[in-house]
Amino acid sequence: MLARTLLTLAASATLSLGASLQAVTGFGSNPTQLQMYIYVPDQLAESPPIIVALHPCGGTAQQWYSGTRLPSYADQYGFILIYAGTTHQSNCWDVQNPASLTHGGGGDAGGIVSMVNYTLDKYNGDASKVYAMGGSSGAMMTNVLAGSYPDVFEAGAAFSGAAYACHAGADGSTPFTPNQTCVRGQISHTPEEWGNFVRNAYPGYDGRRTRMQIFHGLIDGLIRPACAMQALKQWANVLGLENTKNVTGVPSAAYSQMIYGDGSQLQGFFGQGVGHIAPVNEQVMLTFFGLISE
Repeated sequence: MLARTLLTLAASATLSLGASLQAVTGFGSNPTQLQMYIYVPDQLAESPPIIVALHPCGGTAQQWYSGTRLPSYADQYGFILIYAGTTHQSNCWDVQNPASLTHGGGGDAGGIVSMVNYTLDKYNGDASKVYAMGGSSGAMMTNVLAGSYPDVFEAGAAFSGAAYACHAGADGSTPFTPNQTCVRGQISHTPEEWGNFVRNAYPGYDGRRTRMQIFHGLIDGLIRPACAMQALKQWANVLGLENTKNVTGVPSAAYSQMIYGDGSQLQGFFGQGVGHIAPVNEQVMLTFFGLISE
């Protein structure tokens, strides 16, 4: 009986010491007072990759942590997850803010980069394997991070977002602001003009550009599918790629995949009957990131 009790206590102690979502403060420059949470698996890879995961409008870091299977993949493959949180603009990211749309300008984007730098330093992370993903407003910020900080983010995955600088000049980026032309897909630019928004974010930069995946539902009434097409035009121009092939039934029967170039730098996915937000496909995303094999 005593032995069984001791075994039970030991098992409980082991569980209590297991990896969990932890709040972090004092991570560096934080101009918009963002929240930082981190998930560090018990079995951490040597020089671990880092994924920044960004919640939608009205959401929280904790909800986004519970909303995907990324923590279980982190447990299996040893990468670190950063869950950023904002409490401003109805918990929407400041994707309209010139500060976030400028390399080194601050804003929410600057605070998120501080989180990345803190994590790289504390856990000896691999600076060549930093990624971003998010849904809705988080997907928009994923595009912003890719545009403003290509030197930080190797790849990104945007689930139901909009192009970089689509909200530029607007009073806000929530569903309640008067100017909704961006999310309705009503802003018209040539691919070159969309690409120039990204290039102008970091003048003189000639390094690598962030690889991107764009996911969107074809019956999304909140952020119209045209927004995803604009993002694809933008990144195709930035990356110097053309749409080379479309494949139906990938990654599942409801979806069609748009491949740009050889597919290693830019992919689009559109789901029939899929609304807002397109479900996160961790397997497809992590394979594109290069963190797991097919």
